[in-house]
Amino acid sequence: MHSLRSRITILTLCVTLAAVGIVTAFSVMFMIGSAKREGEQTLLLMCETGERNLDYYFNSVEKSIGNVSAFAEEDLGHVGEDGLDAHVERVRKYFDEVAHKTNGVTTYYYRIDPEYSDSVSGFWYTNLDGSDFKEHEVTDITGYDTSDTSQLVWFTVPKATGDAVWLPPYITDNLDLRVISYNIPVYDRGRFVGVIGIEIDYSTMAEQVGAIRLYSNGYAFITDAEGNLIYHPLIDVATLTDETRPEVPEGLVSDSTFLQYTYDGVAKEGAWLPLTNGMRLTVAVPVNELDGEWQRLVKDILILSLLVLIALSFVAGWFTNSITKPLEDLTAAAEEVDRGNYDVRLDYEGDDEVGRLTSTFRSLVEHVKEHISDLNRKVYVDALTSVRNKGAFSAELDRLQGQLDKEPEKTEFGVCVFDCDDLKLINDSFGHDKGDIYLKAASHLICRVFQHSPVFRIGGDEFSVVLQGEDYAGRDELTRRFGIEAELINDTASNAWEEVRVTMGLAVYEPGTDRAVIDTVRRADKVMYENKREKKAAAGKI
Repeated sequence: MHSLRSRITILTLCVTLAAVGIVTAFSVMFMIGSAKREGEQTLLLMCETGERNLDYYFNSVEKSIGNVSAFAEEDLGHVGEDGLDAHVERVRKYFDEVAHKTNGVTTYYYRIDPEYSDSVSGFWYTNLDGSDFKEHEVTDITGYDTSDTSQLVWFTVPKATGDAVWLPPYITDNLDLRVISYNIPVYDRGRFVGVIGIEIDYSTMAEQVGAIRLYSNGYAFITDAEGNLIYHPLIDVATLTDETRPEVPEGLVSDSTFLQYTYDGVAKEGAWLPLTNGMRLTVAVPVNELDGEWQRLVKDILILSLLVLIALSFVAGWFTNSITKPLEDLTAAAEEVDRGNYDVRLDYEGDDEVGRLTSTFRSLVEHVKEHISDLNRKVYVDALTSVRNKGAFSAELDRLQGQLDKEPEKTEFGVCVFDCDDLKLINDSFGHDKGDIYLKAASHLICRVFQHSPVFRIGGDEFSVVLQGEDYAGRDELTRRFGIEAELINDTASNAWEEVRVTMGLAVYEPGTDRAVIDTVRRADKVMYENKREKKAAAGKI
């Protein structure tokens, strides 16, 4: 028969093991779910950023060529057959101005359909060395069937469909260059005249996509709607043949924004978004890198739980055989903990075995509660903007305070506080979804400018940045650059919710003025509100 000491020891360890195990299991599940959601949001954020940059470029090309096409069709309405040469020359001059203002242009052309004119063929200009455009002999299409869309696709597809079209990357027959092109059909009072088009150097698109990097081995690539590679940073797509082209991995082509697939034995997760020219931009990262953070945290939790159990097993050896009311209270408290209620009260303070047991049990419950709180504090990401949240901001201020207490003479830092102007007006006028877009735009700009400092969302429309090191030294330049980049965004924004109208306040830690870190934060907040009042006052004068 086991002694009472043994039974109490066993009971205590079992209850403790159950409580710690339950808390650890739920905490791990919650942490894994949060980490996966954070990983998906990070993938989507990178994909959205790349998609916006590429679509902005493609849209600018479409707008430029659309302007040339509109100019040509309007000019055609004022000339007859005898004036076609003069018409082509006017279009050439206008097109030349547009091409010089469009990034990445390799060639531009206006090809007249032989069925419209057998004497005027149009023009073709190329810029192969990056110096300037030079006239090139136009492609002779008189020997082709222009109703066959399998040939001269840059000409036959717009003619057949009557619509502007982006063509996937191809090698130009005459120049041996890899390009993508955008082509628009031109009509004269309903009659097909020809095609106006522009070819863009493939490397222009490749540079933008190749700049998207995530973790150690994450990257972005472009495919068509069927998953066939158009650009990949690790594969020279231009050299692929039908025999060497890799098969499309199962799961890569998905209707869902998030996808999972395996390539070359490596499991990957990704996010994709469609581009305006029909292509798909995908950002992917190996699963083991995406899951690495929560796996390290789970390992730490398991080690901590094991250490707690080992410590308690030694404490249990000091329990006595005394069966008293305090022991009954301990049993009742253990049952409450087993049911998940950690708010138990034990008043016994005796200087004996039961007293030590009571003290140890109280310490255990507090450790578990602190452990739960510590796990909760690790979830520091704001769900909307993917920057750190207010809890992370408090932890950062605590860290700074600890550093300030230990090495006050070596501690230098500054705090920026940002307030998004007129968020309520945007929410009320356009809806909260547009308000979310407004907040994300502000967050993206803050992260881009202050890329070496932690960014926090500390309120509904407020953000903060803690400056140390390189960003602290260059704080004046960064604040100036923030204002410039915000103005650039606002100048090109089409809607109020796409603008970035943010009031900023900056304060630097001053040993003679600030007794604690929070004093610097308050001064930054005060500066921000003073700047906001000045901004409102200036607006009232206008």
